[in-house]
Amino acid sequence: MNNVPKTNSNSQTLKQNVEEHLRNYFAAHTGGRLPPAGLYYRILPLLEKPLIEMTLKATDGNQLKAADVLGINRNTLRKKIKDLGIKIIEDNK
Repeated sequence: MNNVPKTNSNSQTLKQNVEEHLRNYFAAHTGGRLPPAGLYYRILPLLEKPLIEMTLKATDGNQLKAADVLGINRNTLRKKIKDLGIKIIEDNK
């Protein structure tokens, strides 16, 4: 079974959507020009932030569970939360 997430847009996979966006991005740099340096570090947070935010929401803010779902260490998750400026909503139960 294929575990590649599907998106709503024409049943394309996330991978296909990302590839299409990047093709368009590179195509916009005409005449042999390339995007400015640091592309990797500009693109990665665009995926990481919503991924972490949605995982935290799905786990009701439980960072240990979110780290497990993401397959990363809890301390790594905490660092990414801080670095990406993700707001943590404290549950006042």
